[in-house]
Amino acid sequence: MRQFVLAATLSPMALLASCGNAASGDSAQTQSTPMPSETISVSSGQDLNAQDYGTFDEPWAAEFAPGTDTLFITERGGTIKFVDTANGTQGTVTGAPEVDYGGQGGLGDIAFLPSESSSSLDRRTIYLSWAEAGEGDTRGAVVGRGTLECAQTNACAIEGLEVIWRQAPKVTGRGHYSHRLAFSPDERYLFVASGDRQKMQPAQDTSNNLGSIVRLNLDGSTAAGNPLAGEGGISAQLWSWGHRNILGLQFDGQGRLWDLEHGPAGGDELNLVQSGGNYGWPEVSGGDHYDGKPIPRNSTRDDFIKPAVNWTPVIAPGDFIFYSGDQFAGWKGAAVIAAMKPSALVVVTIDGESARETQRIPFEKRLREIVQGPDGAIWVLEDKEGGRLLKLTPG
Repeated sequence: MRQFVLAATLSPMALLASCGNAASGDSAQTQSTPMPSETISVSSGQDLNAQDYGTFDEPWAAEFAPGTDTLFITERGGTIKFVDTANGTQGTVTGAPEVDYGGQGGLGDIAFLPSESSSSLDRRTIYLSWAEAGEGDTRGAVVGRGTLECAQTNACAIEGLEVIWRQAPKVTGRGHYSHRLAFSPDERYLFVASGDRQKMQPAQDTSNNLGSIVRLNLDGSTAAGNPLAGEGGISAQLWSWGHRNILGLQFDGQGRLWDLEHGPAGGDELNLVQSGGNYGWPEVSGGDHYDGKPIPRNSTRDDFIKPAVNWTPVIAPGDFIFYSGDQFAGWKGAAVIAAMKPSALVVVTIDGESARETQRIPFEKRLREIVQGPDGAIWVLEDKEGGRLLKLTPG
């Protein structure tokens, strides 16, 4: 038996064995039952019921197939798993792309079109991002689109996966891919977060797409009406620039785009993203370089857009959601962030174009991913090898 510690106060209840990972194979599965709830008392006074749905190998992203209770999870090494959250069954998706694994690179985000909502998993469009190797020890993020086929409840495969967008140029190193995906509320456009790849200066160079957010049509072609459309080429993809390492990209209930990004030594940011906006990296920041060299603060340059929230010390965000359910009534409309350092759920209240942290719930382990479930429950994935999938409901 093992104790399940999430926060400051430990519940005495112990959990049964976890659901376990699925074995490899086209229709590999592990049949099990969801874990019993455990009430977690935390230092903020917020009680959470937590259910353990098994462990995963370096999970990075997760998404419910719209209209279903099935959660699809990417593992950074290149595997896609799924969990039928109604009964705890796990399976492995075949047809995942070959990835360049290492550092921060590997398989990244996963996304489905909300308009393809269906209670059946038979056939739907799937979008993935991953790190792709290039020539001469270079690499970069890519986005692919294919069709997810689930001919049986325990067997899913991706067919016709094609790369529709690439970071350009490919560079050396294995950091700051970002590669988060978001669809516009009208589902006409795909927004892709493209990190600076730890090269810094390209984020201020609009002739490439590093350190930027790009706006594309759903087929990956450049969308009309982007702020630099008249320049053509890669520049025409850009929606905003001056970004560092974006780990969250979400639309709020008003249809506004926000990003969540890692700063250097200090200066993690939540930004309201504007068309043609320059967010200042690496010319300004809320933090300094890791070697201690100072960076001018955001307040020193009015030509750059300032963050809505700036964290120093950092929270090392993994991802975030805008909560829209009813189970956590006090969080409705708020940004709820999965944080890795310190490990926590961080709640940010939005007021117009301003935002402020209003609650922080400590967790035992780093939280990499957060997803809202169909019933308004919150699902989180712990970071690194053996990361648990946890369903959170109010205590």
